[in-house]
Amino acid sequence: MTDHKLRVMLIDDEALALKRLARLLTETGRVEIAGQETDPETALALLSSAEWRGRIDALFLDIQMPALNGFELLTRLDWQPPVIFTTAYDRYALRAFEVNSIDYLLKPVEQAQLDRALNKLERLVAAPVAPAAPHDFRNIVAELAETMKSQRQSWPTRVASRIGERVRFIELSQVTYFFAHDKLTYAATAEGKYVIDRTIAELESELDPQKFVRIHRAILLNADFVEEAHAWFGGRLVIRLRDAARTELTVARDRVRALKAILRF
Repeated sequence: MTDHKLRVMLIDDEALALKRLARLLTETGRVEIAGQETDPETALALLSSAEWRGRIDALFLDIQMPALNGFELLTRLDWQPPVIFTTAYDRYALRAFEVNSIDYLLKPVEQAQLDRALNKLERLVAAPVAPAAPHDFRNIVAELAETMKSQRQSWPTRVASRIGERVRFIELSQVTYFFAHDKLTYAATAEGKYVIDRTIAELESELDPQKFVRIHRAILLNADFVEEAHAWFGGRLVIRLRDAARTELTVARDRVRALKAILRF
């Protein structure tokens, strides 16, 4: 353990997530929060100033922010702070490690993973290692920032359902959930259920992860239609949809965390 508290800055556009992270960090008694910002542009201005440059032990940085994502923010800094990334999606965790980060935290952040990240940070502060070459660092971050921007701009808005020789295009905003049954995949809407020529896994990788979340190996949910959530035995959840049938779906225990991150509870 270090002799001094770790000095950190927190950046997350979601105020509730920022508040939760600050509370968890404070409760450890190991950290001094030097600043926290929900506006990445404001945070960038602070970090670029002489007062802040090189004066924090780490930056807790949200990857997904609408105006300026975490990777974009780093490309615009003229120095490289140690980074602990935060994200609601596993798919961004490996990318975070490509940027010479200390660790990543999956939302909603839990105390055990936070302690793990702080342990790594304390070891780094006690025995610093040489950072990646600035040129390599900037190239990697810039590539990841551009990838996220292009993904954000290219999520499909419709999905095709083939009926014999006819193809019907269904608006994704009308799909309450996708489900697999008897080796077929269906899109459930208020008008009915339509066969889709995609597996659940394929749909999960192709659709906007801020709207569509997998709650079971055979169900991909449109989070916009969730009306209620109830705790269920075995660590699972039961959700009720905002549809005419008030459909109830069970969330597998290992999928609860991802759903909570999307619904912010």
